[in-house]
Amino acid sequence: MTSVNWEAFASAEPELARITEERFRAHRHHVLATLRKDGSPRTCGLEADFRGGELWLGMMDGSLKALDLRRDPRFALQANPGEGTEMGGGDVRIAGRAYEVEGGRKSGYAKEVEPPEPFHLFRTELTEVVRTYVEDERYLVVQVWKPGAPLRTVRRA
Repeated sequence: MTSVNWEAFASAEPELARITEERFRAHRHHVLATLRKDGSPRTCGLEADFRGGELWLGMMDGSLKALDLRRDPRFALQANPGEGTEMGGGDVRIAGRAYEVEGGRKSGYAKEVEPPEPFHLFRTELTEVVRTYVEDERYLVVQVWKPGAPLRTVRRA
C-alpha cells in the first residue's frame, strides 16, 4: 500500500489538508486506534502535532499504544469532535503507519517541543484521510483521499 507524509498529502490536497489540520488543532486530545498483539483494536487518547511537514505522534515512555505501534505500525487517528454536536468543519480521521524516531530527529523535536521525558516519538506515513460533513443541511458528504488517487467525494441525501 502506498503511503506519504503530511507534506506530500498537503501538496496533493491543500484544501482538505488545511481543514483536517484545523480540526486537529481545534482540540488538544484526539483518539488513536492501534492493534494489540492479538489483533484486536486498542483506542486511547493522544496529542497529535503537525510540524515540519510531518504528523507526529508523541507518547509516554512504555505506553501500550507505543508498544502496539512498534509491533504493528498501522493506526487510525480520529479528530476530537468537540463540544456538543456541531463538529465545525466536519469529522476527520487519518489512517496510516507510524514509525518510531530516535537519534537526531527525536532530539531536535524534544528541543523544540519540550515534551515530558522520556517519551516515544513516531513519524507518520498516511494511507488515507477522510472528512465527513453535512452540506446544506441536506447532504452527507464524504471525502476520501488516498495516495496516488484523486480526491473522491460522495454526496448522500
